[in-house]
Amino acid sequence: MIPFRYSAPASVEDAVTMAGEPGSRFLAGGTNIIDLMKMGVEHPSHLIDITRLPIDRIEEHQGGVRLGALTRNTAVAAHRLIRERYPVLSQAILAGASPQIRNMATTGGNLLQRTRCFYFYDPSYSECNKRVPGSGCAALQGNNRIHAILGASDRCIATYPGDMAVALAALDAKVVLRGPRGERSEAMDTFYRLPGDTPNIEHDLLPGEMITAVDLPPVQATGSRYLKVRDRNSFAFALVSVAAMLNIDAAGKITQARFALGGVAPRPWRVPEAEDALRGKIPADSVFRDAADILLRGAKPYRFNGFKVELARRAVVRALASASTRA
Repeated sequence: MIPFRYSAPASVEDAVTMAGEPGSRFLAGGTNIIDLMKMGVEHPSHLIDITRLPIDRIEEHQGGVRLGALTRNTAVAAHRLIRERYPVLSQAILAGASPQIRNMATTGGNLLQRTRCFYFYDPSYSECNKRVPGSGCAALQGNNRIHAILGASDRCIATYPGDMAVALAALDAKVVLRGPRGERSEAMDTFYRLPGDTPNIEHDLLPGEMITAVDLPPVQATGSRYLKVRDRNSFAFALVSVAAMLNIDAAGKITQARFALGGVAPRPWRVPEAEDALRGKIPADSVFRDAADILLRGAKPYRFNGFKVELARRAVVRALASASTRA
């Protein structure tokens, strides 16, 4: 491991100031950044330990709920407000990683975790535009079973690996950011960038900015479900995941639908047109398949991940059907 400087700021303002130095990275739970340093993927010259900052509360906020960036995943999943008002988020968190990692991982760190693409994680592969811009993408012609079928480019086909962000996207959550220019918030749908020509730029954090909270808006859903399909039942990343929420009225018709896909794109994948297609319909597998087809429009599978198209279609139908029966 390369030498690095360590600091523990006393305030968010101090942390933001320190983060303006080139080569600085924030350290919270450490469940991803430490792995990346050990693997030789990341080489920060300055680690800024923010674990002592007072941004670890879960509280009601403007009719919804605010999650402090340092709230542990386990605490969020178990909190009464989350279990009662946002069960899809609790389900998503509990589907991720292991209990030991959830006990350490933080809300902000979870959102910023990096892809688990084999070629990104192994510096012995020289072709990775995320690690070395302009070097190529080994996954295009390599082992691309876990890779993207939506939103990718010829520069990168890696997927975003998390579960929490998929549920947050479906919930219309906002990321609260603090930086040299003050505080701002950004919708989860636009926080993550598609790779395009710059796959090394994964999100809209500006230099020196840090995540301080995530805001959950007031949400009414008669039923919800987080469904994760993976190679094994624990400590495995999604091949496909779905966060689904439905509102169904007394006449049995869908009045509102929200759903997002994980494991298939460089960011949580949500298409409003697919949600609109369900409005006014009676829940049925055929109706859900039509919405899934809209969601998957433009899917581009590669040599080893063509199965993801049908898998995603079936997962969407199953998740929406489950959400409809919880009304």
